[in-house]
Amino acid sequence: MQWTKKGERPPKKFKVQKSASKLMATIFWDSEGVLLIDYLPKGTTMNGQYYANLLAQTREAVVQKRRGKLSRGVLFLQDNASVHTARVSRQALKDTGFSEIDHPPYSPDLAPSDYFFPI
Repeated sequence: MQWTKKGERPPKKFKVQKSASKLMATIFWDSEGVLLIDYLPKGTTMNGQYYANLLAQTREAVVQKRRGKLSRGVLFLQDNASVHTARVSRQALKDTGFSEIDHPPYSPDLAPSDYFFPI
């Protein structure tokens, strides 16, 4: 309901449409470009096991797309989200052989990814 002047028509109401559903994309990249993009299936929750599987896929992407880089060492940066700190995720990261760069909790500093994203 809305107040209107005598003889004035109320504004037309628009029908509310349901928006498109949300989609979560997880993207792994390095200085040369994108290594892996994963779209979380509808109705699935991102958890430690799902993320651990993504880490294994990322390792395979490095092997396939960046020949020789794995033997030179891969530095891996991630924040302190619960899915990243889950026990299964930590073990999976060790299994990949990647060296993790520490990300301080609640850091006011910008992450390196805030400066550059290769397309």
